Amino acid sequence: MANFNTHLFIASAAGMGAALVAVNVHLIAKADMPWLIFLGSLGGLLPDIDASNSRPVKLLFTVLALMGVAAALHAFKDRYQPYPLLAILAGAYLFIRYGIFALFNVLTIHRGVFHSVLAAVFFALLMTCISYRFLHRDALHAWLNGFFIALGFIVHLLLDELYSVDLSNARMKSSFGTAFKLFSYNNMTASALMTLCTMTLYWMAPSPMPLVKVWKSAQWNDYLTPVRFLK
Repeated sequence: MANFNTHLFIASAAGMGAALVAVNVHLIAKADMPWLIFLGSLGGLLPDIDASNSRPVKLLFTVLALMGVAAALHAFKDRYQPYPLLAILAGAYLFIRYGIFALFNVLTIHRGVFHSVLAAVFFALLMTCISYRFLHRDALHAWLNGFFIALGFIVHLLLDELYSVDLSNARMKSSFGTAFKLFSYNNMTASALMTLCTMTLYWMAPSPMPLVKVWKSAQWNDYLTPVRFLK
């Protein structure tokens, strides 16, 4: 299994490469590159959110807790005095960061349903919906955001699978086959629930046709001349 730094570096490199190609074929502007590279890097860390002691899951729940604090502040700032409001904000942070985090650890196992292609599609659609409905991105950029999350996610799965091959002794480690899989074969209930959530997210997502049209009309010949990006 690759470590945190390896996953972060490889996912970032893959995101950068994909962003350069997207710029070269005029799919995105150069100004969009940093955000998409960030999403690719984030996607490269997401499969390890089911590891209770991993840095990605701790970072994720810290971010979620801060988002909960922001939401509580927006909801209650005009209804309570400063000290009660401060107590509510602290409670929201502690509940999400430690309470929900502990429950999540109990309900998930490492390399379970979150370590699958199904999860990659789920998170891609989740990012697409968030981008379109809450970040107010147009359909094209919303789908691109989801694509880069999926790209980093798949890179993570492939990297873990490669680390399951012992090249020096020409053998497969016991972990082979647990990293890159379509869904969780050992927990069909979790896989069915994630499939249902994925289908719901697809229903909520914008039409992918803008991305399909731009993809078809992209100037792919420019991909063969990467120096254009430097001009």
